[in-house]
Amino acid sequence: MKLVNALINSNIYISLAAVFLTLQTQIQIGLKPQWHPYLFIVFFATLFEYNLQKLITLGIKKLSGFHFFLFISIIGFFAAVSQAKKEVIFILVPIALLTLFYSYNLRKIPYLKIFLIAFVWSAATIFLPITQSNNSFNKIEIILIVLERFLFVFAITIPFDIRDVKSDQKAELKTLPLLLSENNCLMISNFALIAFLLISFFHYQVQNLRPIFWPLCISSITTLVFINHKKIRKLPHYHYGILDGAMILQGILVLVYH
Repeated sequence: MKLVNALINSNIYISLAAVFLTLQTQIQIGLKPQWHPYLFIVFFATLFEYNLQKLITLGIKKLSGFHFFLFISIIGFFAAVSQAKKEVIFILVPIALLTLFYSYNLRKIPYLKIFLIAFVWSAATIFLPITQSNNSFNKIEIILIVLERFLFVFAITIPFDIRDVKSDQKAELKTLPLLLSENNCLMISNFALIAFLLISFFHYQVQNLRPIFWPLCISSITTLVFINHKKIRKLPHYHYGILDGAMILQGILVLVYH
């Protein structure tokens, strides 16, 4: 339990989720899962962003574990960038700027928060392996993968917005749960997951890529349970453990099943 707490509190856990989704993308675009510098870029960029968010949110000024992981993430990020292709860096820069602007100003734009998070996660975990590869890809294929990833991340991000209703209200941030009700937001989350499942079905079944579809099917069903089961929603590590873990689970399922 101490190890789990340490992984979650340090934001290593959520950073690993980004890595597993990126590895999953390799398989979805027809590559063999391999270690590349961009995997470390994704890991350290996520580690930096989430620890920076914690520092800003909590207003921590004294030296803490968050400062330590910020320092480690900066060193690791630049070490990984030095080994990556220039094209990867060109793709990464606008994503990084968008993420940093979100930390300070963009989050104040009404109802943008959840859509921006889903977009950044989709872009970072999909476009970097595509750019690193020298292969040419079908645009429709890529659009479908981006849409699938967006819907999945969007669905598991909604419960975070529901949890943050009071703090967002105090900060005068306008989010979907403040506009709608909790039940309506959960319904939207369910619709997003069902849409993710249906698009995945037509995308991969039509091409007879069942080793990709079935892991995504299992992932969507388990995530539907996570979101709708009242007892699970009350567990201590529900948000940062179970919901973030849904991304890790999906990546592992695709890696194992393919």
